[in-house]
Amino acid sequence: MLRIGLTGGLASGKSTVARRLAELGAEVFDADRIVAELYASGGAAEAAARELFGDEIYDGHGAVDRVRLARLVFADPAKRHALESRIHPLVGEEIVRRFADAERRGVPVAVAEASQLLEAGTEDRYDRVLLVVAPDEERVRRWSAKGGDPDDARGRIAAQIRPEDARGRAADVIVNDGTLDELQRKVEAMYRHWIG
Repeated sequence: MLRIGLTGGLASGKSTVARRLAELGAEVFDADRIVAELYASGGAAEAAARELFGDEIYDGHGAVDRVRLARLVFADPAKRHALESRIHPLVGEEIVRRFADAERRGVPVAVAEASQLLEAGTEDRYDRVLLVVAPDEERVRRWSAKGGDPDDARGRIAAQIRPEDARGRAADVIVNDGTLDELQRKVEAMYRHWIG
């Protein structure tokens, strides 16, 4: 089974790439969803976040407010690194478990979509890393079109690994600077290359 690590910065198009890979036959799992499960009440990530940040991370219903938590950690690199050092290993364990399950079932290509893959230094867990990149201003525009704050987008982009540094650590790169149809054609070509 081919293990793919799919990554890219905020609003680069990696989720669109992941959806197309799933349509083409890959089994795709999203590290953000795994994180959400870990932040559920009683989850290992909830305990870590509470230990690091106290009750300020909770919403009015007693659940971890991930938007509030993101604001806290993206505003302070030390807090972000402290949280990541606790959460990344938990996510990594779950990704390994899901890859093993997919392989047992005979899946030919499994993809872990993980925005922090390179920041966490986990590229060695994958047979190939696929990096999705897009121009920064286009990423800010996409984030804003979904209702996000442009300054928040710029702050998050600045906190992430620079695309020029990421390219050297990825086996495959898709540049998402055109239309949706163009992006999908690039994904299809990449998938054919993998299974060819």
